[in-house]
Amino acid sequence: MKALRRFASLVRHVALYALFLVYLSPFFLVLLNSFKSRREIISNPFGFPPEWSLQNFITAFQRMGFVPAFLNSLVITVFSVIGIAVFSAMTAYLFVRTDWRINKVMFFAMVASMLIPFQAIMIPLVRIYGSLGMLNSRWSLVYMYLGFGSSFAVFLYHGFIKSIPKELEEAAMIDGCSRLQVFFRVVFPLLRSTTLSLIILNVLWIWNDFLLPSLVLISANNRTLPLTTFHFHGTYSSDYGLLMASLMLTILPVIIFYVALQQHIIRGVMEGAIKA
Repeated sequence: MKALRRFASLVRHVALYALFLVYLSPFFLVLLNSFKSRREIISNPFGFPPEWSLQNFITAFQRMGFVPAFLNSLVITVFSVIGIAVFSAMTAYLFVRTDWRINKVMFFAMVASMLIPFQAIMIPLVRIYGSLGMLNSRWSLVYMYLGFGSSFAVFLYHGFIKSIPKELEEAAMIDGCSRLQVFFRVVFPLLRSTTLSLIILNVLWIWNDFLLPSLVLISANNRTLPLTTFHFHGTYSSDYGLLMASLMLTILPVIIFYVALQQHIIRGVMEGAIKA
């Protein structure tokens, strides 16, 4: 029986590693071809490059306007993620700690809104904001991300805040803290793992998002990295080496960010889900 269990475990691990390699194969293919010329990609798309040169990355960096697009993506992502984390935590704290009848209705309404696909409301959204003159603005996009990302964040924070003892808050209020000070000095620091998980998930979502920025950001000066990469592909669609290098430049910052903080994802999500 022990030998059978070991064999089953071995088969399971081999299958998981095989699926892992299949899942990452497109990324490795793009990475390999980003070091090749157009002729080398056509002649041998699955092989290693004969010479590891960074020329494609240098040319793509210059032609696609990487720095302005990177700054646009950075500003939009940072302010959106901070807004989602802070305001969602405050909203969830209000729902948990105040005994108002409307709180339950609003909470379940926010949870139910997660079932509505963005594609169902994107046309009315663009028409309304276009009539108000709020398109082609990075701050309008930040405001939209705050609205679309708050429901899931409130759901996670809500479950975690319920597990925090009220005695901690009462002791802080006895020491002279206001309700706002109690939240930022006592409650919010205890939400660290959930906050880190939400930060990682929202950074991956907002940084890589293409559809919403393509509807809101019209001028070239406001384009994010995914939009810049898309228009770069339209201009240099015949040079596959430059295309692959531009893709790598676009996803490299978020990969570095994810690898640095990925250990917090499962722990934070599980803690919020179990305590919900």
